[in-house]
Formats: sequence, structure tokens, C-alpha cells
Amino acid sequence: MNSAVVMAVLLTAALFAVTVVSPAAGAKEFIQPNSEFSTNYYDAYGEPDLYASVLGDTEFERGETAQVRIVLSNRGVLYGFKAKTDVDTNNGEHALSLKEIEYESLRTTAFGVKAEMVSTTDYIEVDPTTSVRTLDSLYPGVLPDDPMSFTITISDNAPAGNYMLLMPVSYEFQSQVEMTDGSTVRLGLPELDHTTFYKTRNTTLQIPLVIEPAAKFVVSEVDGELTSGQSGTINVTYTNVGEVEAADAFARIIVMKPLSSDRSVVNLGNIGPGESKTASFDLAAEISAVEKNYGIDSEIKYCDEDGEIQFSDNIIVEVPLKSRKASISITTLALAGILLIGAYMGYNTIRKMNGKK
Repeated sequence: MNSAVVMAVLLTAALFAVTVVSPAAGAKEFIQPNSEFSTNYYDAYGEPDLYASVLGDTEFERGETAQVRIVLSNRGVLYGFKAKTDVDTNNGEHALSLKEIEYESLRTTAFGVKAEMVSTTDYIEVDPTTSVRTLDSLYPGVLPDDPMSFTITISDNAPAGNYMLLMPVSYEFQSQVEMTDGSTVRLGLPELDHTTFYKTRNTTLQIPLVIEPAAKFVVSEVDGELTSGQSGTINVTYTNVGEVEAADAFARIIVMKPLSSDRSVVNLGNIGPGESKTASFDLAAEISAVEKNYGIDSEIKYCDEDGEIQFSDNIIVEVPLKSRKASISITTLALAGILLIGAYMGYNTIRKMNGKK
């Protein structure tokens, strides 16, 4: 028979075997007899070929904690076989050789798959409790029942742009199958008709993510101070350190005792990337207010590029406050000193006059 025809027949039988061999047939044996108990009829060619795909949206926002769901797929292809042992078609070895082809068809299956999600930047953190996922097996053309899920947290300070996470994956695959011809009965394994040898493979897959551009605000300057028991104006300068314009922006402060404000919202207008706008807030401090820096919560409300209303993260405004007692003027201190000196001199004069009498 023509060798090309023989190869075609073997490939057809192997492809059919992939659909009919049960997972149990590819399970790893606990005991591997050595080669003196087995015969190798064919060498198969092909290995698992793993790919990773992100399920759902790959775009994330700063400060977001999200689930990245990964689907692993196996595109391994069985390329063919090479005969290693001559077989007489008239004896039982022919049936054994065909059975080996059936087992060899599992060569492209990945067993004991272990995948780990690794961040390559400080701006993205992978939750260590979800960073490693496993699969018992991954057959070519068969997707897992459930995706692998990894929890990530995006830093508030992450620049917008494209990022790449790495997924090192390790697995085993069949490197060789040999038929035993029942000889393993001497080892107490009468039902073992073949032995399977495995190799380990390691590969690193790439997971692309995008951090969306957005407006981001910081307090770049605070001008003014308060005095206990009095009112004052605090000028707060906000800077857009993000990548897109914030339209129709409003700054709002949230004050609590011992501070108060009659007007807590100020219109800032449009704030482009790198642009700063100043909001003036009139504040009052109770007379019992302690002298220190007070952290006031503030936020920016604005419209994004799509015209949707957005709110910034909480922005702390540090406002200094001085005690009223500490605000006595130098003139007042000088007058008090003069009065004390005058009283002392008068006291001495009266004492001397009384002494002369």
C-alpha cells in the first residue's frame, strides 16, 4: 500500500479517536513501567498550543477593582505519525498498533494546567488570593466550562494607556505512548495495556488591558487662613492632571463643626488637561475651634467627553486655623506693657511716700 495512503488512514483514525477517547483514557497512570514491558509502534507529532482571550471589556478606570476573566483555549494540532516498529497485519500486533494511534491522539491535550496572573507595573495590582488558577485538562477545540477569574486593582495615579499583564502557564502533555501486550501482569497490572510518558511545558501568555483617559483633579494651592470666632475666605486652586477636559465643572466642599459655610459650591467652568481654576469659599470658625490644620472634603462635578455627569474622587483641602488668642496685635501688647510699667512705678512712689512719713 502506498505510504501516503497509509499516513492518511492513520491521521483519519487519529482524528476520529480524538472524538471518541474518553478523558479517562488520557488520565495519567500512577505507575509507569519501563520500556522493557512495552513496544513503541508509532511516534506522533504535535503538541498543545495554548492561547488566552479576555472575556468582556478590556478597558478599566483609575481606582477600579475589577474581575479579569480569561478563557484558555488549546489549538494544538496532531500533524502525523511515524512508524517505529514493523507490524504484520496478520497477527495481533496490528490491533495493538491501531490502539496506540488512538492513545497517541491525546498528545495535543494539556494536563495539569496552572496559570498565574502577573502584573508588570506598580499601577496594577493582582489580588494574590486569585492570582493562580488551575485546570485538570484542556483538550484541543474544547473550551473550559468556566473562565479563569482574576481580581485586579487599578491605582488612582495610573496614567491612561495600554498595559500588558503576563500569564505564565505550565502544563504536561504526552510525549510518548507504548503498548504493553499484557506483559505488565508480572507487575500486578494485568489491565494496563499501555504506558504513557509526559513532558512539561512552560509558556507565557500576554493579557492586554487599557486604562481609559479621564479628567483627574488635585489641589495645587490653598491661599488664606481662618481665625477662631471669625469669618474668612479660602482660595482653593484645583488642577486637572488628567488627559481629557472636564466641562461645566463645579467645586463643592463639605464642612463640619467647628467650621461652617453659607456657600459650598463654586462654578469653575471648563478645565482642560493641565489647566487650573481657583474657587473661593467663605468659611466661618467657631470661637472654640482648636488651632490646627483642618482637612476639608471636596469634590469636582463635571461632564465628560460623552456629556455624562462624573464626580471626582474625594480631594482633601488643608485649611490652617489660628486661635483668636494668638492674634493679639503688637500694639495691644505694647499698651499692656506700658500700663504694667506705669502701675509698678506708681506703686513704688506711693510706697516711698509712706516710708517718709
